[in-house]
Amino acid sequence: MNSGERQYDIVLVGATGFVGRLTAAHLSRSAGEGARVALAGRSPERLAALRRELDVPWDILTVDVDDAASVDEVAASTRVIASTVGPYARHGLPLVRACARAGTAYADLTGESTFAARSVSEAHAAARERGARIVHSCGFDSIPSDLGVGLAHAAAGGGPLAEAIVQVRAIKGGVSGGTIDSLRQQLLDARTDSAARRAVGNPYALTPGPSRRLPASSRPRGMRLDETSGIWQAPFVMGAYNQQIVQRTSYLHGWSYGELMRYREVVDTTTGVSGRIIAAAVSAATGVLVAGLLFPPTRAILDRVLPAPGEGPSLRTREAGRFTVESDVYPVDGPPTRTRISAPYDPGYDGTAVMLGESALCLAFDDLPSGGGVLTPMTAMGEALAERLRRHRFTVETMPLPTG
Repeated sequence: MNSGERQYDIVLVGATGFVGRLTAAHLSRSAGEGARVALAGRSPERLAALRRELDVPWDILTVDVDDAASVDEVAASTRVIASTVGPYARHGLPLVRACARAGTAYADLTGESTFAARSVSEAHAAARERGARIVHSCGFDSIPSDLGVGLAHAAAGGGPLAEAIVQVRAIKGGVSGGTIDSLRQQLLDARTDSAARRAVGNPYALTPGPSRRLPASSRPRGMRLDETSGIWQAPFVMGAYNQQIVQRTSYLHGWSYGELMRYREVVDTTTGVSGRIIAAAVSAATGVLVAGLLFPPTRAILDRVLPAPGEGPSLRTREAGRFTVESDVYPVDGPPTRTRISAPYDPGYDGTAVMLGESALCLAFDDLPSGGGVLTPMTAMGEALAERLRRHRFTVETMPLPTG
């Protein structure tokens, strides 16, 4: 789309939320003088205060994401919408539908299977027809997993994979109130909606499913010992959702990873007996959190101690944040390959703000593969996004997988 056809290049919706403010601050540093950015949300007063704080000449747009006329108007005004307004299952679909109808690119931070599955069902065909790139999960969920596997797969020759293992080697940062609220909403939906329950637990929830399925006995599960490093690993809390994004990438590329690829996503603990105990504790804690959010009495207790939506950690905590994620792919025929993605940022906050901001800029300004639809970070942006992240203190590198 020619930039002159729309009033704005990027509209940031939800700009006054915690991650929205961080994303706006990143755009103010990274977008450049020629970029036409607008801040959007419910409160013009809060938007004006943010604009003064950032000292930018951007327009302010009042938008109600639950009102069809409001979102249609903002979608038609811009080339790209970046949204931080969650839970997306509750607030996201009107904006996605509007972008699909208007031929407007869209990026968000969802980690919600139910929302992403409904987006595919309700918006993919219209977005493909109008050339709108609808790209979910443009933060820590799921860029390191999706780009990591995709770039490693390409470097390994692009053939079918026997297995992909995404390993969170280091992670330090605050707990995201928005992520907790999204998990809470998704679990509540799953209690009463059988389709939602199927989406949450299905690796192929965002695809029609392959013609063949992995035997149940060969599906990876539980904690494991990394025999190369001797480190015990526990299942990563967002691994099930990230797998759905990775499998959609494979599907959109003609099942390029192979229909029977095994997928595992884990987080490192440490070596020896202590590592095994910690891995078991992490696995158990994940189950306790999920169970606690499902039942009203325990949910009320957790709601008092977990961060609320729109809240976030202190600057000091965020400045100490960091993450390293390694994606190892094992081709059916070819050398195993690794992609390492790391950054000196709190993954759920400052790191996610950089990833969402650069995704919006990539969708607005970079030369990308043609074609629209409900896409993934890898299928929509791929190496172009990786190159942008490298300019902002991210390491994105691919190498032969160490052996022995």
